[in-house]
Amino acid sequence: MAPIDSDDNMTARTDEDLPAGRRRAARYVVPVAVMGVAAATIGLVPALADSGDPDLPKVTAEQLIDKIAKSDVQQLSGTVKITTDLGLPDLGGLESGLMSGMSGGPGSGGDEDGSAADPSAKLTELVTGTHTLRVAADGPDRQKLSVLENAAEYSLIHDGKDVWGYDSESNEVYHSTVSGSAEQPEKEVPATPKDFADQALKAVDDTTSVTVDGTAQVAGRDAYRLVIKPKQSGSTVGAVTVAVDAKTGTPLKFTLTPASGGAAVVDAGFTKVSFAKPDASTFDFTPPKGAKVTEGDELAKAPEHGRKAEGDLAKELDGLKEKDGLRETDGLKVIGEGWNSIATFDTGGQGGLPTASAGGDLGGFLGSFGDQVKGDFGSGTVFNTRLVNALITDDGKVYAGAVTKDALVKAADAAK
Repeated sequence: MAPIDSDDNMTARTDEDLPAGRRRAARYVVPVAVMGVAAATIGLVPALADSGDPDLPKVTAEQLIDKIAKSDVQQLSGTVKITTDLGLPDLGGLESGLMSGMSGGPGSGGDEDGSAADPSAKLTELVTGTHTLRVAADGPDRQKLSVLENAAEYSLIHDGKDVWGYDSESNEVYHSTVSGSAEQPEKEVPATPKDFADQALKAVDDTTSVTVDGTAQVAGRDAYRLVIKPKQSGSTVGAVTVAVDAKTGTPLKFTLTPASGGAAVVDAGFTKVSFAKPDASTFDFTPPKGAKVTEGDELAKAPEHGRKAEGDLAKELDGLKEKDGLRETDGLKVIGEGWNSIATFDTGGQGGLPTASAGGDLGGFLGSFGDQVKGDFGSGTVFNTRLVNALITDDGKVYAGAVTKDALVKAADAAK
């Protein structure tokens, strides 16, 4: 990890202290890591519910990071409130369906044999609006997350080698198993909020400022505020703030604010939390009578089921190789460094945005939400959110990152 800004200019562990694979991942995908934390936070980590500034002993950024690293909380339960505002256009709810469909997973609309209870589709609903969740964890082998809706509830339960998803509205169940040892099972369900803070800290390098900015009270617990900011200009990320429990070192809140100002892009935090051991029955699950049960492992083995495991992305990113200033894997290249990293790839298509094979001009529809730009690269369309922007050129190339529109155009010009 690179130098960390703190009141007494103390320096944290250097990059060389990390395993080689983690060093590569930290260098390559700072914006990706930030988005990963945001996405993961939607799952289990909380939104800030500040109330007062407790008087706590002074700590440096290095000491607070070490406190997070040494935290060994295995058991917790509580209620989480999350608000996500990416600034997506209002499509009357269509945006969640589009994001589910683009996942290509069961239940996403791209697989008629899928399940409405598949977490890969269901949890995409959390990318917009405000949601209330109940969470519980009892070690690495037992976690539960429930999304509370007006007249329904969706639950995701990990109990040993079994992962269950249940959607009460459709009365559908999704079941899969995880492989690996009991100590480190290969699973999609996060174990503790600490996992997400670890991901944020992997993004810290010499392009990053990390400081302690006072204290807060979250869910009735005293906490320190760790603030992570890009030093570079051109990033759409303003700051990432993590409220760290003063006693246990557990992250209690995660807030990501954009450089443009205004409301947080992600504001997720505990409103209630307990570190007592949850009752064992919390993680029990039996499919209700009459429920449709879909076996995820069988879908994954089907020849037509082409969705990659989520772990494959991490493996590919870790396998990026540096060549002529670019890091690449399977056609994906990453230009630049730190918070200004831009992912680029060539779709192989001409004419820019795709057109629908039926039902009108999809490109024209999508283009109405973008900004037309020109440069040495030619012309294209930039799609904006409050965090991630993407440029699709008329010759089929894509440039995307947590950077400004001007930075995308500059990258496209330089690559020409």
